[in-house]
Amino acid sequence: MRKNSVKNTRINGEVLKELSNIIRGEIKDPRINPMTSVVSVEVAPDLKTCKAYISVLGDEQSQKDTIAGLKSAEGFIRHQLAKTVNLRNTPEIRFILDQSIEYGINMSKLIDEVTQKDSENHVETEEES
Repeated sequence: MRKNSVKNTRINGEVLKELSNIIRGEIKDPRINPMTSVVSVEVAPDLKTCKAYISVLGDEQSQKDTIAGLKSAEGFIRHQLAKTVNLRNTPEIRFILDQSIEYGINMSKLIDEVTQKDSENHVETEEES
C-alpha cells in the first residue's frame, strides 16, 4: 500500500475519528486538557506506526502535561483503537504536539488588532477634515 493511496487516506480518517473519540470520552487522566483535539493522523503504509498530531489550547505547561498523559495512556488507547478499527495490525502511536490551531488564533487576534487600529485612525482622519 502506497502512502497516499485511497486505502491509506481512508484508514487515516478512520483512525483520526476513533482516536478523537477515545481521547475525548474514555481517558480519565487529569493531565489531559479538555481542549485537546487530534489535528491529523498519518498511519504508515505497513500499519505498524502512526503519528498523531495533537493540538492543545492552553499554556505551555498544559501542552506538556497533555502529551505526557497521552504517552502514558498509549497502551489503553491502542487497545481501544484495536476494538473499534478493524485493522490487521494496530499501529504504535506517536503523539506530536501541533501548534497550528494556536498559531491561527494568535494570527487572527493580530489581524483584528490591526484592523481595529486602522479603523480608529480612519475615523480620526475623517473628523479632522
